[in-house]
Amino acid sequence: MTEDLAEDLVVLVEPDGTPCGTADRTSVHTTSTPLHFAFSCHLVEAGRLLMTRRALTKKTWPGVWTNSYCGHPRPGETAVDAVHRYAQRELGLDVTDVRCVLPDFRYRAVDASGVVENEVCPVFVARPTGPLRPNPDEVMDVAWTDVDDVWSAARRTPWLLSPWFVDQVHALGAHPYRVPERETT
Repeated sequence: MTEDLAEDLVVLVEPDGTPCGTADRTSVHTTSTPLHFAFSCHLVEAGRLLMTRRALTKKTWPGVWTNSYCGHPRPGETAVDAVHRYAQRELGLDVTDVRCVLPDFRYRAVDASGVVENEVCPVFVARPTGPLRPNPDEVMDVAWTDVDDVWSAARRTPWLLSPWFVDQVHALGAHPYRVPERETT
């Protein structure tokens, strides 16, 4: 799916989470990134989590392993709608059973290059549908991994993963999400 990014705006927010303006997504992440809305999504299937390795061309944390995908809701777009849009944009698939597991998650992290991530970023869990077709501009590698193994890696070797994902693992605790398995007929 090719998407026109010319009007790709993020919603800026006050520290209390109140929207206060917009900025162009491609220019908002700098050494003084303003607080803005985002989301993270964890795709889970049969006790496994889809981990993705960020493309080497990404502005922040290139080549780092992280949760399934992240993105920014546009002005007037719900976070759930953005979760669906970015599933297509980054992974070339649809998602179902979308639910928020960390509605109040926010973080600030500074990349080795000095670029700051500063986001009010609810975390969602969803189930993938259809074949996985990662966008090479976003994702360089994928791995379906046992959730317990991922949680162990985040606790033991946090430097191998994106800082927001490590923070999410800590916030979610020992039993991160229980998504009912599909019923068989």
